[in-house]
Formats: sequence, structure tokens, C-alpha cells
Amino acid sequence: MGAGIVVGTGFGEALLEQGPDAFLLLTADGTIAFVNSAAERLFGFPREELLGVDHAVLLTEEGSGGFLRVFGRLGRKSRAGSRPFAAVGRRRDGTELPVEITCSLVTVDAGTAMAVAVRDADHRNDPDAGRRLAVSLLDATLETTSDGIVVVSSEGQITGINDQYLKMWGMPPELIAAEDPTALVRFIADQLTDPDYFLQKVSALYADTVMQSHDVLEFADGRTVELHSRPQKVADRIVGRIWNFRDITSRRRAQDQARRAMEELAEQAGKLKELAFQDPLTGLANRMLFNERAAAALLTPDPVHVLLLDLDDFKEVNDVLGHHAGDEMLVEISRRLQNCVGPHGTVARLGGDEFVVLLVGCRDADGVAQRVVSTLNAPVSIEGTLMRPGLSLGVASRDAGTETSSELLRQADLAMYAAKEAGKNCYVHFRPEMLAALLERTQLTAGLRRAVELGQIMVHYQPVISSDRLDVVQFEALARWEWDGELIPPDDFIETAERSGLIREIGAEVLRRSCTELAPWLAEDPFRSVAVNVSGVQLQHRDFAERVLDIAAWSGVDPHQLVLEVTESVFFDAHSHVIGQLETLREAGIRVALDDFGTGYSSLGRLQDLPVDVVKVDKSFVSMLHTGTEKLPILTSMIHMAHSLGLKVTAEGIETPAQARYLMDHGCDALQGFLFSRPEPAAARERAVRNSVAAIAALEGVPLPG
Repeated sequence: MGAGIVVGTGFGEALLEQGPDAFLLLTADGTIAFVNSAAERLFGFPREELLGVDHAVLLTEEGSGGFLRVFGRLGRKSRAGSRPFAAVGRRRDGTELPVEITCSLVTVDAGTAMAVAVRDADHRNDPDAGRRLAVSLLDATLETTSDGIVVVSSEGQITGINDQYLKMWGMPPELIAAEDPTALVRFIADQLTDPDYFLQKVSALYADTVMQSHDVLEFADGRTVELHSRPQKVADRIVGRIWNFRDITSRRRAQDQARRAMEELAEQAGKLKELAFQDPLTGLANRMLFNERAAAALLTPDPVHVLLLDLDDFKEVNDVLGHHAGDEMLVEISRRLQNCVGPHGTVARLGGDEFVVLLVGCRDADGVAQRVVSTLNAPVSIEGTLMRPGLSLGVASRDAGTETSSELLRQADLAMYAAKEAGKNCYVHFRPEMLAALLERTQLTAGLRRAVELGQIMVHYQPVISSDRLDVVQFEALARWEWDGELIPPDDFIETAERSGLIREIGAEVLRRSCTELAPWLAEDPFRSVAVNVSGVQLQHRDFAERVLDIAAWSGVDPHQLVLEVTESVFFDAHSHVIGQLETLREAGIRVALDDFGTGYSSLGRLQDLPVDVVKVDKSFVSMLHTGTEKLPILTSMIHMAHSLGLKVTAEGIETPAQARYLMDHGCDALQGFLFSRPEPAAARERAVRNSVAAIAALEGVPLPG
């Protein structure tokens, strides 16, 4: 049973209890203190469930807000407070019903309370019902909007106000109940950063009843509120003024943040654009800006030249002195380039140690190119170390067939590689045949790769004759490639194989085939051997020695019967692992022959430091012999020096008996050349042996057995 207020006894209580209208007594905070039987019937609640609870249980959310305003009006004895008003009630089962409510103040033992008479309004006619529905919808709209709204009549009475308005300003209930618009204005003005402006605007609006306004009010606590004020009209008659307050603090902050962000972006736009087109290390133009300017230059009739260069052996600077020193050199190179080109050309860094110069309208591109080569090749001090940059420069000039900057850059690139092949520290102009040569190399590489994949690399064998035994004691295995029915000479595809990395697969295939095909022949005599050429590219792989020994073991060939032929160039890098790999192979019994001896940079004295067992005298020295009576001290010195170091000597390229006799007389250990046999495929190896035996017999004047 809820707590209630004692109303009285006797006739008054019986009258309230038996009256036809529902009757309630509410305390100042809206709690139900008394209900009569008519209220129980109207709302469907038993009395004990209503006493002591908030009156809102009997009204919909839209109707409950009106009591606060009515309570204030009754306290001021306002006539508006005692007028009946429409509301929507809510029964115990949740259904709604239209009601009409009349309120008055009463004094009870607990103080001032409000007597509420509620009458069922279902009996009203349709026009009244439509009006009540419209009013109810209006009240609902006022309460659900996020704006704070207050409506003031022309007589200065507050005729409408919603909860959002109260929450927005934090107004005390008694201020609202007082229904004093002036007090509301002062309450708001006290919170503004510029109260005088607000008060002047209010005065102006009340002085001009048809005036509309839109203002933005800044509050001392940092809030921003948008104020709209317009006249309230009923049938074209102004009956009051509507004040609409909207809190736009979040929106204003978002707008301020967006504005600041845009200002910062605008401030940084120049820097961002600069960064997008600038190399961060050197400050030069980057590839993007170069392409943009080159494309624009090609739209003009002016001469256009592109100078592409990269630094030769720049990696050594990074490896020896570190990347910081490498960066210093790149910065110095960029400074020198800009001085060479001047303000009328564009200098760009494409990446790494590659730079490009764009010249537009220049009549002396050769002069600029020569100046670049000489200026950049001058010594530069990097962290106390004096270094001389090397470079290769390619020059391409716009002609009638050049359409794009990328095409011009590709031509300069081809010319740059031609400068490398020409000895570096020079410049070379692009020529159309360079493109044809590139296409040919590309096709050659593709064809060679296909041949490797399909196992189409063949091996031919050339006999090597022992001067002592006068017999074939060795075959040199030589790679051969038949492409489109044509036998490609090794000199035409070995370089391509090395450049593309295919030499590793080709070398391994030659070694496997020669060991497999010559295994029976080798097994007949331990003095016999097979020689296989090895490229420096193969030796750069750290597992080379391991692969060679694996192939020998797989084929069953004794490592002592294997000879690997290398050129002097593989020993140029004293710090590489090449020498270590060759020493590992020699420890396993494999011999190393120094091919083309005498054509490289090694001196005779350096032979004692190299891990070799045999030297092969280059055919260029053998070709000096014509009659066999010549005196060739260089050739004889090579043979004697090698013998003094414990090395065997093989002469290659022998084509005449005179050459063979001269070499045998001067102690050459082995002979090789067309005099004895040309390289033959495995199927013709027996014929190569017969030809060699015949040549030896003719050389010695010994008749062949019948």
C-alpha cells in the first residue's frame, strides 16, 4: 500500500470518492497522494498501485511535461493555470485515452499540493478530437526535437517550452514556473561572452514583431549555440514569437578543425609538391619531374637531348667507406652536375647512382657531355679519403621518330652501356644499330634459355696429344648450341650465357655429359683426363666446388682425371672466395689449368702464387710460328718458366706440323689444335682419335699400321 496524504473525512471525502470525474492529489514533486474510485476505473489501476508513485505512470510521455508549467502558473494565480487542457492518458494495460485535465492548488497537512481532475474526453466531437490530436502531435514534436524551443505570446506569457530547452540551459524549475521571459533572457545573457549584443538583439526583435533573425551565440563555457527567432502566426495574425536554440558546438569544432587542417594543407601544399618532385638526398628533380619536363619539351620544336650517366664501381665506395660516405659523394656529384648544366637544363637523380640531364634548346650537347665527363672525373675528398669518381655517359637526341620521354631515356640508356663497353669515363651517342643489337641480344638470350630448359646444349670433344706418349691423353669438352639449324660458335653465346646467369646451368650440363660420355674411356687408363672450361661467373657461387665433386662422384669419374680450365680474370679479386674454392678442388685431386695464358695481366712471376697445375699457351703465340725456324724468346721463356714452377704446359691452336715440331722440341708437354682434329660430337669421338693418331704418325714419319 503506497503512502498517501489524509485529505479529510465526512462529506468532502465521500463527495470526492463518489464523484463522476477521476480525482488525484499530487505533491510538489509530482507524486500521487490520493486517488478516487473514478480514477481507478478510468485508468484500470487499483488504488494501492498508484499511491506513492510518480503521476507520469498515468500519462503518455508527451503529456507529462505540462504539469510543471501548470504548477508554476497556479502558484502565481495565473488564469492560464486554471484552464482545462487536453492530454493523453495511459491505462494499466498500456492503451491510451484522450483526457481533459483541470488543476488547482490545495493546502494539506504536508504543505501545498495540486488537485487534479481528469475527465474522459472520448465524448468530444470530431473537430475537437482533431484539434486535440494536432495539439498532441505538436507537443510530441516539441519534445522529440534536439533543438531547445520556447514560445512567448505577444502578452509576454510563455505558451510553449520543451525539455531540451531546460537541459540546454540548465534552468531551475522555479525559473520556468515563474513564466517571466525577461528572467529567461537575463539567465541566458549571463552565460554569453557578449551579453550586450544578445540583449540588444532581443530588444530589436520585440520592437519589430515581424522581424526574423539568425544569430550565433558564443558561451563562456566554450559552447556555441545557433539562435533562430521568428514571429508566431495564427491565421496571418502575429500572436507571439518562437525562439529556437540549436547547440552547434560539435559542428563548429569540426568546422574549425577542418578549416585549420585546410590552412595547414594550403601552407604545406608547396612543400608537398616539392617533395613529390624532388630527390630527398640531393635536392635534384626526381624521375617524376624529369618525365614531366621531358614530355613537355617534346611538344616544342626545340632540340631535346638526354644525357644519362651512372657512376662506375660506386658500390665500392659504400662497401669500403660506408653508405654515409656514398651519400656524400652523390651530393657532390649532383652539385657538379648542376654547375655543368646551368639553369637552362634539368638535372635529375633517377635512383641509386644514376643521374639524367635534360637539355632543351641546347645547340652544343657534346660540349655539355664533355664538360660533365671531365668535371665528374675530378678527384673528390670523402671523409679524408681522396677518390676519383668514374662514370659512363650516354647521349640521346630527339629525332623525327622520337615520341615519348621514356623512348628517349631508353636510347640514352643503350648509349650509356656502349660507353661502359668503350672503356668508361667517356660519352657515346645513341645510334639506331644499338637498338638492333639489343633486340638481337634479347632474342639470343631467350633462345639460349629455351635451349637450356630443353637440354639442347651439346658437347663436342677436341683431343689433346701428349708429347711424350704421342697419344691422345685428354679431351677438352666444349659447349655447342644448335639454334634454328645453325651451330652457334661459343664466342657468340658464352658472353650472353654469363650476362644472363645461364652459364651456371650450361657449365654443370657440360661437366655432367662429359663425365658420363667419357667415363668408359677414362676408366681404361688413369693417365687420361677430361678438361672442362669454367667461367668466372660459375666460380662466384659458393657451392661451385661442392657441385663439381658431386658430379664426379655421381658419374664415377676419379677427380684426378678432371681438369678445370679458367682464365686469368678469375684471379683479379684477391679477396674473393674463388681461390679458396679452387684450392678445395685441388686438394680433392682435380687439376686447374690456366687458359689463354699470356693474353691477360698476370706476370710470369705471379704464377707461383696461383692455384694452377697447367698453363695453356694462347694460340696467338703459336700463330707466330710459320717455318719452325723462328726465334721466339717470349714463347720459350713461358714454357721454361712454367716448368721451373712445376707446371705442365699445353699449346693450343696448332695447325701445322712445323708448329707442332717446334713446340715439342722446346719441351711443350701437350699439343692441341686442328692439325690433329677439330672438336667432334661424342658419336664421332673415335674418328677424332684416328685423325689425331694419323697426324702424330705423319709428324714422326711413322707409317700407320695396315
